[in-house]
Amino acid sequence: MIRTSLIAAVALSVMAGTAWAQTWTGGDDLPTSPLACDATPATAAAKPYDGAEPANVPDRKGKEITVVDVPKLIGIGYFNATSKGIADAAKELGNVSVKTDGPTKANIDEQITFIDNYITSGVDGILFAANDPVAIAPVLKKALSKGINVVGYDANSTPDARQWFVNQAEFNGIAKALVDNMAKEIGEDGAFAIVTSTFTTPNQARWIAEMAAYAEKCHPNMKWLETVEAQEDNVLSFNQASTLINKYGDELKGLFGMTSVATPASAEAVTQAGKCGEIAVVGLATPNAMKPYVEKDCVTSVVLWNPVDLGYAAMHVMRAVADGALKPGATSVTAGKLGELQVINGSEILLGAPFTFTKENIGGFDF
Repeated sequence: MIRTSLIAAVALSVMAGTAWAQTWTGGDDLPTSPLACDATPATAAAKPYDGAEPANVPDRKGKEITVVDVPKLIGIGYFNATSKGIADAAKELGNVSVKTDGPTKANIDEQITFIDNYITSGVDGILFAANDPVAIAPVLKKALSKGINVVGYDANSTPDARQWFVNQAEFNGIAKALVDNMAKEIGEDGAFAIVTSTFTTPNQARWIAEMAAYAEKCHPNMKWLETVEAQEDNVLSFNQASTLINKYGDELKGLFGMTSVATPASAEAVTQAGKCGEIAVVGLATPNAMKPYVEKDCVTSVVLWNPVDLGYAAMHVMRAVADGALKPGATSVTAGKLGELQVINGSEILLGAPFTFTKENIGGFDF
C-alpha cells in the first residue's frame, strides 16, 4: 500500500547545493521565513496594514451590494467549492447579490478581461483568485479607483492592488507540512518531481520559495529532479506525470501535484503505471477528486483547507469591508459560522488550520 498523503498545497523548489539540482526557473524573490525543524511554533510579528484604499467609496453600510467573483478559472471542483461557499454566505447575509464568472482556463489575460468588463458594467465588489500577482494588479487598481471594494482569496495580488486577502493557510506552515510529509513518505534521501500549473501562479510561487528555504534548512539531502507545467489541465497533468514516471524510473520515489487538477491526475498516472506502493503522491486536491484513490488505499490522507469555507470567509470579509466594519489596523473579523478570523501580515485574513480527509471521513464530503 502506498504511504501517500495529499497535503494542502504543494510546490517544491530546488536548493543551491549538491543534493538539489538548480533547474527551477519560477518562484519569486520575496523574503522567506522557514519554520523550525521541530514542532516549535512561529511567533507572529505585528505588521502595519499594507493593503490599498479605494477612492470615493459610496456609503454601502447595510445596503444591498452586487459582487462578482472571478477565480483563476471556472469549471473545476476546487473553484466550484469556493463559489458554493461564496453563494452560501451571500444567502446567509441576505443583502448581497453575487455571481461567479471567469475563464475556463487559468489564463491571466482572460481573467483581466473578465474583471475589466465587470468594472465597466458596474459592481460594488470584486472577489478574485489571481493567476498572476503582478499582471492582475493594474485592473484591480482600476477597480479601486472607481470606488469598488476588492478582496482576494486563494491566490494573492500585490497588496497595493486589493484591500484584503483571505489566506487559506500561512505559506511557511504549508511549506513545513509538505516537505516533512514527503520526507516521511520517501526518506531523507528520496527523489521527487513536481507537476504544477504555471511557474508564476502567486500562491504556488510563495509555497515554492518557503519550501525551498525549509527544505534547505531541515531536509537538505532530498533530491529534487524536475518541475513541469501542466496549465491546470487534466490530460496534460496526467501526461506530464506519466512522462516523469517513465523518465526517471526507479529513481523517482515521490510526485507532488501542485494543484487540485495535477494531484488526482498524478495519482491516476501512478495507478496506471502500477506504481502504488512505490511512488508517493503528495499534493492539493478536493475530496471528490481523491475518493477513488483513498478508497483503494493508494492514498492514505488528503490534507486541505475547506475551499467552501474559504469562499464563505471571503464573502463575509467583503461584506465587512463594504459595511466599514473591517478597517486598516483591525486584528480580527467576524465571519459568520466560522467565528472570529485573525488578521495576519498586515492585510491578510487567516482561514485557519487545514482539514484532514481520510478513508474514514472522506465519504461525508461532497465537493
